[in-house]
Amino acid sequence: MRKPALVFALFLFAAALCAGQRPAPSLNIQVHADQPDGPLPPIWNYFGYDEPNYTYAPNGRKLLGELAALSPVPVRIRVHNLLTTGDGSPSLKWGSTNVYTEDAQGNPVYSWTILDRIFDTYHEFRIKPLVQIGFMPEALSTHPQPYRHNFPQGSIFTGWAYPPKDYQQWADVVFHFAAHLRDRYGEAETKTWLWEIWNEPDIDYWKGTPEEYFKLYDFSAAAILRALPSASVGGPDTTGPASPKAADFLRKFLEHCAHQQNLATGKIGSPLAFISFHPWPNGFPWVFRAY
Repeated sequence: MRKPALVFALFLFAAALCAGQRPAPSLNIQVHADQPDGPLPPIWNYFGYDEPNYTYAPNGRKLLGELAALSPVPVRIRVHNLLTTGDGSPSLKWGSTNVYTEDAQGNPVYSWTILDRIFDTYHEFRIKPLVQIGFMPEALSTHPQPYRHNFPQGSIFTGWAYPPKDYQQWADVVFHFAAHLRDRYGEAETKTWLWEIWNEPDIDYWKGTPEEYFKLYDFSAAAILRALPSASVGGPDTTGPASPKAADFLRKFLEHCAHQQNLATGKIGSPLAFISFHPWPNGFPWVFRAY
């Protein structure tokens, strides 16, 4: 009974050995370096990081200056935590601007001091921000506590990752945020930036449902365009679509933008100037322009 099995095993081994000895298929690549092929978009000039408060730190300024000097076109920077509540003290995978808080009576209190230090640094080095709208201020979060994490101890997905208690209040924050940047740096400049809603809402960066994210997107996009009608607004910046979950989220988001009711305006369709996602594990974010 063992002999046929042994013969079969030897046959498989011999077949594999022969296959391994086959010459590799030839591939002919022709490069016509003397022939133009149109403009080459500088996709290599995009950089990003979690910790916005390192932007204006000495080493942060040094690095941004070096990147700007290396690039013949403006560098684009994308950073998390531009609306996160806190005193501006940085730590790994954390940052804050304290843009929005509320007084004891629940009235809005806006502070632009930390945010201006971040964007003034970008402006100084002629950097074009990819402005990420996030994350949820503590006063607006449906699950505010715990809020600041202590990575690598415990989860980073705390109160800042939850939907807002009131989407119109959230839209007001986004409007004032965009209007402040427009007023400080000028409409001619800020309309050249990219404006992106949230980060990786298909995983725990967003503790709501896909439908709640679509609502967040609609209210955020409407608020940005109210402050800056010529802004390029997009998203959803999901994780790599090789994942079935991420692909399903991205597909539903695109269907929402193309065919479904806008949850902020009541009209059909949502503005989408570009589509962004992260093709992990390769590690490079991709941005596709929609025209």
